[in-house]
Amino acid sequence: MTQKHLAPVRFPLGELNEEEVRGIAKARKFRNAGKPDSQDICFVPGGDYAVFLERYTGKLYPTGDILDLFWQAIGRHQGAVRYTIGQRKGLGLAMNKPVYVCRKDMAENTVTVGPEQSLYNRELWADDVNWIAIDRLSAPMRVRAKIRYRQTEWPAAVYPDEWGKIRLLFDKPQRAITAGQAVVLYVGDTVVGGGTICL
Repeated sequence: MTQKHLAPVRFPLGELNEEEVRGIAKARKFRNAGKPDSQDICFVPGGDYAVFLERYTGKLYPTGDILDLFWQAIGRHQGAVRYTIGQRKGLGLAMNKPVYVCRKDMAENTVTVGPEQSLYNRELWADDVNWIAIDRLSAPMRVRAKIRYRQTEWPAAVYPDEWGKIRLLFDKPQRAITAGQAVVLYVGDTVVGGGTICL
């Protein structure tokens, strides 16, 4: 959304905390007043995303190779869509030290695992960029950025790209930067903009 879209929007609950909002809902006998919080996708029955995606897209997500960082097959996955970057449990691998999903290649149908340090990176690229507080980025800018909902924002520099993408360079390496997720950019309490992580 741009400032034009946001200008007429009103947030009647903006000054209230969650407890106060639940109290109002309870007083008005709203049936969801006591509904537990969820950061999950509520419309996926049983939380089985792969089954939902297969049904929704009509595609099948077949088994394939789990690779180590040297491109050697060390196991089999149950459909790459079932794994997330940073995942450690449920890999079905007997290794002498913990390994984590550090890369997925949907085109090649592979999942790559490695030690935890392989999850850390300072750089990301994002596309589908939406600027909210500025018209466009024409020069590098210092921001604080976050790549997960519950993550603390971290200092970074954002650089424009001639094709409309942005390059973000964190001051400190970040864990499990994941393509397809959002990156949000802040200056103080202001959301400057954001985009979809692509690299």
